[in-house]
Amino acid sequence: MSEEAFGRRVTRLGALADPVRRALYRFVVAQPGAVSRDQAAGGVDVPLHTAKHHLDRLVDEGLLVTEFRRLTGRSGPGAGRTAKLYRRSRREVAVSLPSRRYDLAGQVLADAVERALDGRPMLDAVAEAAENAARVAVDAATVAAPEDAKKAAPATDLDRLAGVLEPFGYEPRVDDGLRLTNCPFGRLATDHEDLVCGMNRSFVDGVLATLGCTGLRTASGVPGEGCCVRVVDAAVDAAVDAAVDAAVDAGVDAGPDGAADA
Repeated sequence: MSEEAFGRRVTRLGALADPVRRALYRFVVAQPGAVSRDQAAGGVDVPLHTAKHHLDRLVDEGLLVTEFRRLTGRSGPGAGRTAKLYRRSRREVAVSLPSRRYDLAGQVLADAVERALDGRPMLDAVAEAAENAARVAVDAATVAAPEDAKKAAPATDLDRLAGVLEPFGYEPRVDDGLRLTNCPFGRLATDHEDLVCGMNRSFVDGVLATLGCTGLRTASGVPGEGCCVRVVDAAVDAAVDAAVDAAVDAGVDAGPDGAADA
């Protein structure tokens, strides 16, 4: 997630830190329909001008939306003025520290279940669903890129890959390859390691393939250093990668040269 996007989410949620504003929000969302300022003020026992101020702040932050309607139910001359009414926004706002993307996992696994119901073996279905999600992620990153970035000199493959993975909470760091210092799937990966880590690797592989990064490949991440996947130069000696995989299987740390540390 970019700094700007993270800041917007924190600001929106921070709007609920004020106890009066929080009470008004909870009152509005608990009602079966949109409510007026008078109804909201009466519902939490605050003056009308106070309710107006806080309700409009909640609208500004995207937590509530407004509509205009005559409360008399009549129309035409003498029906009275339209009232400004408030109801909950459909926008979802979530902040997780460290960053988690259980929504991505849920989307991929739901897609996989549908594929499996059509006859695909489950693990193949998970891999295919993850690769499809990767294509969607790359398309979204391309559309969201600022115009000046699109006109700039071409970025390296590692930078392009990091740009796609960063909004998903991987916290990528470009050094000798790409280290993904955070696991976006947290407890899910801990409880269902083989399934979720396999899905994760298929997702990153899919991003690489969609970007056309033929000079890069995925490898097993070093235990205790964030994500179960890292990205390395495709020309890196396969024996080094095999040593790291063996260290992962054995539950020990491996140095960058593939040597296991006791």
